[in-house]
Amino acid sequence: MQSDALTVEGRVVAVSVSRRKGEKKTNLSLGQLLKNEGLEGDAHAGDWHRQVSLLAMESISKIQQKGLQVSPGDFAENITTTGLELWELPLGTRLAVGGQALLEVTQIGKECHSGCAIYDQVGDCVMPREGIFTRVLEGGIIRPGDTIRALPKDTG
Repeated sequence: MQSDALTVEGRVVAVSVSRRKGEKKTNLSLGQLLKNEGLEGDAHAGDWHRQVSLLAMESISKIQQKGLQVSPGDFAENITTTGLELWELPLGTRLAVGGQALLEVTQIGKECHSGCAIYDQVGDCVMPREGIFTRVLEGGIIRPGDTIRALPKDTG
């Protein structure tokens, strides 16, 4: 079986929002993804290519191993996952989240903010290298524990 025909699956660990950009995000028991908008109530939602950000718990663990107490949402990510190497997904990959939502990967990594508290404390931050950004193709309710699947390229 070819590897590109396989669906890669993980889980949602946390769903997080913040009212203002540059703030640590607050974890929610559920979130509403809005088509062509982003995560309802989040400062980063809007008509652009970085509507929803994702970071793997495996990436957060790298910073925890350096002695910093960080948790989901501390890197300003909207969705924290486990089981997927998000940074390895090619641009254009579609991610099925929960029962309805569909995201499309639009950017991998980003320039780090100057004065990032995490970088200042441990000399490293994973979001610029391993965080990904998506746009919402189909909305829906998402919650911790939901399945997140990277769909094969030929799947819509």
